[in-house]
Amino acid sequence: MAEPAPIQEAGPGTAADRPRRLDGQAIAGRLGRLDETLGRLERTPGATAETALDAVTFLTEVYGEALARVMDRASDDSRLIEAILDDDLVGHLLVLHEIHPEPVERRVARALDALRPRLRRKGADAELVGIQEETAQVRVKAGGCGCGGAEPVEDVVREAVLAAAPELVGVHVATPDTSTSTKTFVPVEALLRPPAITDGAP
Repeated sequence: MAEPAPIQEAGPGTAADRPRRLDGQAIAGRLGRLDETLGRLERTPGATAETALDAVTFLTEVYGEALARVMDRASDDSRLIEAILDDDLVGHLLVLHEIHPEPVERRVARALDALRPRLRRKGADAELVGIQEETAQVRVKAGGCGCGGAEPVEDVVREAVLAAAPELVGVHVATPDTSTSTKTFVPVEALLRPPAITDGAP
């Protein structure tokens, strides 16, 4: 019987040396901790806290410029751009730095398209009517039924829209049981939450 091949040590540049990648749950956890940490810094008086917040601002600006340069170099490859925009986290960062190449209407429509199979399993559907005064107008059919448990369809739609377009100030979800003159605005604290990062869970 042949001798087993010796186990090779991982050399430089191998997968063992690369930083550990974060899954959706880990990203969401870190974003939550980041929000808490920044909140504590903002409530802390003194020069040290101000310096720390300045450092975060400068670092964010540098990362934003790096993202912009990546998008510039990828702009000639439509398939690459599509793959980049399909990533929830990257898309949110592009919006944060105001360099997302798609208009808000397209981003909301994409989010609703991605959500549609989940809604239809619950006998519901949603479509974008338009964007008016920085508020998304969304028509939901069979509104009020549960989606993913006890969570109403309207809440699921609202969360998906704001994850795709966090710069919106509100979402008006029209259902057969609501008047078109009634607006449902998202609380300010909801806009400050990090985006929901998923791993393709239904």
